[in-house]
Amino acid sequence: MTDLSCPPIANSSPALTLAVAPAQVVRGAGILSHSGETIARLGQRPLVVCGDQTLSVVQAFFQPMWEGRSFQVAQASYGLDCSESGLDVLRQAAAEHRADVILGVGGGKALDAAKLLAYQCYLPIVTIPTSAATCAAWTALSNVYSEQGAFLYDVGLATCPDLLILDYDLIQTASRRTLVAGIGDALAKWYEASVSSGHSDQTLIIAAVQQARVLRDLLFQKSVAAIDSPGSAVWREVVDATVLLAGVIGGLGGAQCRTVAAHAVHNGLTHLLQSHDTLHGEKVAYGILVQLRLEELIQGSLLAVTARQQLLKFYAEIGLPQTLADLGLNSVTLADLQRSAEIACQPNSDIHRLPFEVTPTQLMAAMVSTIAASPEFKTQNSKLKTQEQESLRALE
Repeated sequence: MTDLSCPPIANSSPALTLAVAPAQVVRGAGILSHSGETIARLGQRPLVVCGDQTLSVVQAFFQPMWEGRSFQVAQASYGLDCSESGLDVLRQAAAEHRADVILGVGGGKALDAAKLLAYQCYLPIVTIPTSAATCAAWTALSNVYSEQGAFLYDVGLATCPDLLILDYDLIQTASRRTLVAGIGDALAKWYEASVSSGHSDQTLIIAAVQQARVLRDLLFQKSVAAIDSPGSAVWREVVDATVLLAGVIGGLGGAQCRTVAAHAVHNGLTHLLQSHDTLHGEKVAYGILVQLRLEELIQGSLLAVTARQQLLKFYAEIGLPQTLADLGLNSVTLADLQRSAEIACQPNSDIHRLPFEVTPTQLMAAMVSTIAASPEFKTQNSKLKTQEQESLRALE
């Protein structure tokens, strides 16, 4: 008798699971007021997760969406950060309201908290960004911070959001600074993905790296005009780039394409209280310069030298930070800098996706010399100058 069962496949590769994109993306000027029916397909008892200040801004945008429908709406604040204690409060709020859908409204931390809440409660999630500062509205990832704002760990989620609503009118209420920060965060996709995955022969990773190159070129070409003309067609293109296209790259390429040294530097800096007045994308943009400096110092890369000089000129044009001083860290102590570098170099850090080993001493050398240690910067930071010289000697 013939055996019709399927034999096991020898040497089969492990299954590849990617969360590439939200199930649905709607975008347009004033689109939020017309999204009630779309949200209603996901649930009738939404819990709106946002910050206290955000709520006052979005009320006018939300009111037309609720009118004429049988929504039972509740609101909950995520606190200051996406923290474990804040998530405890949100889970309780979701249970008490008997929520059947979560609406995350705000910047990166609000959206991260809402996504993680929905994941933990097995509920659909709608993301509604209020700025173009990050791609958090797109991604299947949440970063968790301490109550003091220090990065602790990230959580990979099973899927991207069920619905992303990008309302250009709402985005335009955010400050110019948030778009500039979003440009810095999005630029990191190329510099991180190309160094970690640029030599990959895997189809989707190749696609992700090439999309990151397209994203970089688009931002170089259009950012200045976009920043100068909020609400214009070119402004919308740059908003789409920072919120949507940046998310596509992480979705296609997966974790190994998503973050490397630039984000590791950001994570280390969040452990310095002095850095908390700066935005995520501002710290990441500085982290790109640090990563390129590492490539110069450790590998002697002339390509990294050219890339860093190109970025310094671009940063000056749009107002991204180039040094620790630009991040408000001109008075940082050597002990604080050492602590930040050690956190960035922990065994599970994304910095180890670089194609070479990095020590905290090497990282400190790069952190204090992102503008090639100009005389003006050295004069303002004599302690950092000493540390730079000692660190650079350690590399010889």
